[in-house]
Amino acid sequence: MSHDHSHQDMSTQDRLAAARATCEAAGERFTALRAHVFELIIEDGGAVKAYDLLDRLRPEVGSPKPPTVYRALDFLSKLGLVHRVEAINAFIACDHGHSGHLAEFFICETCEKVEERHAHDHADCKPKGFQIERSVVEHYGTCGPCAVSG
Repeated sequence: MSHDHSHQDMSTQDRLAAARATCEAAGERFTALRAHVFELIIEDGGAVKAYDLLDRLRPEVGSPKPPTVYRALDFLSKLGLVHRVEAINAFIACDHGHSGHLAEFFICETCEKVEERHAHDHADCKPKGFQIERSVVEHYGTCGPCAVSG
């Protein structure tokens, strides 16, 4: 899915509707569990770990097992609705539409806040014939508020 705007300005309901449309366009089902996991990630506003999602789902969904949450996260990730932040093993709702699934994250090593930005096109540096399916670039450092307080 490609957009020219940030999803941060959209309401949760608008983002859920957009996600539903993305699923339908891909011929996939946006099940109640997938929608609920996506909603929890949106409402968290940052990077959230799968086990934290599991704890937040328990009261509402009965007692889902870890594979249930991971399947939902894999599905949402496959469609570009969420990204996995490798460094902290967490997931974040995609805040930007970006062609080619290029995601660039700035990760504060002090507070673990993650901010997504548009990544640069890597087409010029790839090996000849290599087809990029998705790219994740992670930058580590200190965010502005932590730098000021530290």
